[in-house]
Amino acid sequence: MLSKPKGSNGRQQAINYADLTDDQAVERAIQGDRLAFGELYDRYVERIYNYIYYRTSNHLDAEDLTERVFLRAIRHIENYENRGLPFAAWLYRIAHNLVANWYRDNSRRKDIPLEQTAYSLPYSGDLPETAVLKNESREELMRIIRRLPPERQQLLILKFVDQLTNAEIGQIMGRTEGAIKSLYHRTLLALRDEFEKE
Repeated sequence: MLSKPKGSNGRQQAINYADLTDDQAVERAIQGDRLAFGELYDRYVERIYNYIYYRTSNHLDAEDLTERVFLRAIRHIENYENRGLPFAAWLYRIAHNLVANWYRDNSRRKDIPLEQTAYSLPYSGDLPETAVLKNESREELMRIIRRLPPERQQLLILKFVDQLTNAEIGQIMGRTEGAIKSLYHRTLLALRDEFEKE
């Protein structure tokens, strides 16, 4: 995206928003530059949608909540303060709060058919019996994950869906890298134990 604001000499200078760092784009967005906010939206909309989808298991609700995240962000961008965390952490915090409100308001956690999840895989050439067993195991794992506390679900989504490092996850969740490693280890052990029980 290019824009041509006037420079100090009155001449037009092109801005390539894709070349801006997040901090630069945020600063411009705070000053009212909608194109800068649009660039931030383009950078993060898919990640925020994925995060919400894996928490809600519903495409329509994920789309609605993702829209609300960015509406809230654009309405409150002037209040954003850089506290040494990445801009994404602020967006994830908004998303986390909206998902928590969604659960509280709806008081529901519904399972969706496996064929509607991102975990459904196209036919891989396995024998039908093997494919059925894989799908059953995958479905059971998703049920177990959805029973975890929201904090642990968030950790797994950030780790496996967004493929963030422990340090990045720590910034988003407001914890140290060591605390994230410990929580990750405990979460995997709990998942293994629950999966074996099932």
